[in-house]
Amino acid sequence: MSAPLVRDFRSLLDQALEATDTAGRKWSDAKWGCYAFYDYDGEPIYVGQTNEQLRTRVRRHLTNQRTDAVAMRILDVFEVAEMELWPLWELEGMGAKGGDARSRLNAVEYSAYVQAIKGSRFHAILNEKIPPRSPLVQLPPSRRFQLVSAETRRERGHDDIRIARRAETLSRLTAVAHERGVVSPGLRRAVVIQAVRLAHLAAGRLALAEGRPVPSPDTIDIEGLVGTLFQEHSGQPELDDEDAELG
Repeated sequence: MSAPLVRDFRSLLDQALEATDTAGRKWSDAKWGCYAFYDYDGEPIYVGQTNEQLRTRVRRHLTNQRTDAVAMRILDVFEVAEMELWPLWELEGMGAKGGDARSRLNAVEYSAYVQAIKGSRFHAILNEKIPPRSPLVQLPPSRRFQLVSAETRRERGHDDIRIARRAETLSRLTAVAHERGVVSPGLRRAVVIQAVRLAHLAAGRLALAEGRPVPSPDTIDIEGLVGTLFQEHSGQPELDDEDAELG
């Protein structure tokens, strides 16, 4: 038997994956779609896409069934408190190699990614790979699901527990970087962003102990630390200013 909090999390995940929209379709049954994960503060931490079915990809992430993000210790399932799904029903039945479908999927993922970056207190999330830069589009209807109960939030949501867990995750992530030998810039970037998230959480606890206001996330210059987060540093062509301002 798994631990009670794990059973609790998976029960809520199962409920989310069975939830239906107003047309009676299960949100997670869409073959094509995008998804995002949020932490205990509602902070976006990861955005992804799939053309193998949303439920399959999400379950693989959140039950430790070997996705790159989990296997490389970038995404800590312990931190995930909510998820959001954007099914692309209009692409049902289209082949995985369809150019138009792939372009649509990339555009929705990039738009969800930009939305997450702009909605983040740190203006950064933990994706190792920045999605392919695409024209920004209006996101399709989505639904956001709670994946932790009140009991789990009490147990895991305390800042000291989260600091310890986040420090452990950062240690494991840096160990992966060491063991890989050849490391992508994206993984190095994820190390910095996770360190920023850890530092701000720890600084908040110190401020509370000393009776000071919690430091603003704006004191951290994330772009100064990691550069732009809107495209990879690989000479990808720039979009025009109008595209860059959408969303």
